[in-house]
Amino acid sequence: MTAAPATPIAVVTGASSGIGAATARQLAAAGYHVVITARRKDRIEALAAEITAAGHRATAHVLDVTDRAAVDAFAAGLSDFPAVHVLVNNAGGALGADPVATGDPADWRRMYETNVLGTLNVTQALLPALTASGDGTVLVLSSTAGHGTYEGGAGYVAAKHGAHVLAETLRLEIVGTPVRVIEIAPGMVRTEEFATTRFNGDTEKAAKVYAGVAEPLTAEDIADSITWAVTRPSHVNIDLMLIRPRAQASNSKVHREL
Repeated sequence: MTAAPATPIAVVTGASSGIGAATARQLAAAGYHVVITARRKDRIEALAAEITAAGHRATAHVLDVTDRAAVDAFAAGLSDFPAVHVLVNNAGGALGADPVATGDPADWRRMYETNVLGTLNVTQALLPALTASGDGTVLVLSSTAGHGTYEGGAGYVAAKHGAHVLAETLRLEIVGTPVRVIEIAPGMVRTEEFATTRFNGDTEKAAKVYAGVAEPLTAEDIADSITWAVTRPSHVNIDLMLIRPRAQASNSKVHREL
């Protein structure tokens, strides 16, 4: 009798809310054992319990992707699994919307450390396991901000451009190995925290981002695209997918019904 194939393992960073949490739910429903990470222990443990209660498989690990020692320890702990098949580098975010002349260097540094160095840390730590699986996928969640700038966005644009270049370069460097590199670049997505965090808890400023936009993208929209991309046949690589709502023609051109 042929043994049943092992459940594939997918690691999702930044899974405590928004796109990360939605991706964990959808990958679990697609048959993956999701290993969900984030800094907020209560959030990821509740999500793991929810996924498990739905009849799927999930494991929660508290992780700050900017802490390299913690990332290495996390990767070493995954040796309990027979293989790691998918890494979704979702941890990231934006801080501030100030012009270059007055932008806070501390915000720029934090965005670079999370969006770029955090992605680098986890990718480096898990690449050996993804390669050893014989069929690995590294997915980098960047942003349309990484493909076109806009006023007040330079710090975030710079960080997401770094994430884009990391994905593009990695794909060149590991071609010929059994690991593909996918980049998903969302445009305007309304989640419960992204804009509020960007504006340091100012809900009024956060609401203005989406004012008059009939249907911004949702976390579930992006999770659906991520799940589709990673479940393509092994020889199919979705190099880059830019996704915007119909109302958004570019990073600076948005139709608003006011």
